Amino acid sequence: MKYLILIYGNEAAEAAMTQAEQQASWGAHLAYAHELRAQGVMTGGEALMPTSAATSVKVRGGQTLTTHGPFAETAEQLGGFYVVDCANLDDALAWAAKNPSAQHGTIEVRPVMAV
Repeated sequence: MKYLILIYGNEAAEAAMTQAEQQASWGAHLAYAHELRAQGVMTGGEALMPTSAATSVKVRGGQTLTTHGPFAETAEQLGGFYVVDCANLDDALAWAAKNPSAQHGTIEVRPVMAV
């Protein structure tokens, strides 16, 4: 079954990291992705631009409304995701716990609906 491993973190804290800290974090994610691929689990994934680059879209009463920036102010923002194919939720949760961002952010695991 496919699962999304969604990575939530604090963009302000990440932006305040030194260049060495940012490189170490990026390297940890590259190693994590390599391990996922080596085990044949990873089917996709991407890092996302910051929420300041987002545009939210709503349609109300037939009118399309767009808002630049994040939809809502939150303590943690979605920063990226991995798509994994695991035998069950327990396996997906084990991979989520290995995600480097689990040490300072929140990792959400969500099953992908088969259509």
